[in-house]
Amino acid sequence: METPAHDRSNNPAALALDALAQDTENTVALDTLAHCDVLVPVPEDATDEDVTDPTTVALPVLEQPGGAPVVPVFTSEPEMADLLPEIDRYRLVPLAALAAQWPSGELSLSIDAAGDHPLTLTSEGVRTLLVR
Repeated sequence: METPAHDRSNNPAALALDALAQDTENTVALDTLAHCDVLVPVPEDATDEDVTDPTTVALPVLEQPGGAPVVPVFTSEPEMADLLPEIDRYRLVPLAALAAQWPSGELSLSIDAAGDHPLTLTSEGVRTLLVR
């Protein structure tokens, strides 16, 4: 089943992803993306405290076959529904704040993984490119 195209014209994060698809070193797009809010799905096993505590965010970690674990985040509800239609709860989090608290190790970040211009960053990439 095909999903209709999402209106990205009023979504700065989605527009930044579009620009980065053309030029991965576009510092304006990286700055824009770092200052945008993203939707972080609430993991099914998250407690009520995890959901309501403004100082912490429970990260949904997906295991990739043969790859590093990845945390999916999204620029809009339709982008999230394309990949994770069963998710009904999420938190809106500033991407730079998430990046500033990113754990060390092999945990990657994927933005709009099912979208037209997804962006996946290694743990190091999250901390160096998005902490602005």
